[in-house]
Amino acid sequence: MSDLGLSAWPFLLLILLLPAGSWLSRRRRRRLPAATLGLSPPPMASRFWAASPLLLRSVALGLVAVALAGPIRSVRTVEERSEGTTILIAFDVSSSMLAEDFRPENRLAVAREEVRRFVEGRVEDRIGLVAFAGEALTVVPGTLDHELLLQAVESLDVGQLEDGTAIGTALATAVNRLRAVEEGARVVVLLTDGDNNRGTIDPLDAAAAAEVLGVRVYTIGVGRDGVAPVPIGRTRFGYQYANMPVQVNDELLDAVAKRTGGLYFRATDPEALARIYDRIDALETAPIREERSVERASVRHEFIIFALVALLLELIGSALRGRRSLGP
Repeated sequence: MSDLGLSAWPFLLLILLLPAGSWLSRRRRRRLPAATLGLSPPPMASRFWAASPLLLRSVALGLVAVALAGPIRSVRTVEERSEGTTILIAFDVSSSMLAEDFRPENRLAVAREEVRRFVEGRVEDRIGLVAFAGEALTVVPGTLDHELLLQAVESLDVGQLEDGTAIGTALATAVNRLRAVEEGARVVVLLTDGDNNRGTIDPLDAAAAAEVLGVRVYTIGVGRDGVAPVPIGRTRFGYQYANMPVQVNDELLDAVAKRTGGLYFRATDPEALARIYDRIDALETAPIREERSVERASVRHEFIIFALVALLLELIGSALRGRRSLGP
């Protein structure tokens, strides 16, 4: 959006002198002897030839007055900028994630797919990945290179880390990665299907550290309670499964989330897990910061150029008119 203003508007009062100058010029012309007026131009152009020098001169002087008034063009711009959110996804890759209670896929495959969909919907955010089982490993720190992140998610698999479920260690690792982030919200999404049974860090202590740093934690418990087909061994033909008791520590995960101002969700089927990621996506909307700026530039030279063009046309017209008066 642009506006035109004047820095010295009183100079516009000079334009009021133009009618007086025009009146004096016409009066002087009426007093000149007929012989000094030269030959009359063709009838259809007579009025134009008579008025054009005075008209062009008035236009030129008017443009000079506007130029003296200091015309300034102001361009106002409004830019909306998303501050973004930095999200660390802590992903459980313990052997129980191969349980097939999310048939036709196992928990791991369904969780990978929903994380991929979640990442694709957060184009403005830095997202990182922490894989954990009996230990935790930062696979990708917070990044805007979501293609790299998605490749890392697809490569997650059971057996990459020592088996077990170290929830406290995983949360502490993710929170530590967010410690250096200064702008925007900081969030951890922790997904697991079990209870904390490995590591030296208590999950509630890690949650307390997250609270101090202003990191919000969302926890997701994956799987049904009761009995599910769980791998108990592996041969060259694949995993061997047996129905084993499985249980998610809902109380612990709920306490961790509430301590940081987050929420705990339970996903007992693929559709529920999809809804949970949609809910987190809606809860963690990035704030929009509006930046306004005004750029001012003088346009005086443009009016001076137009004035010179008008004077040049007057000179050309006067020269042609004088030549016609002299005849061949």
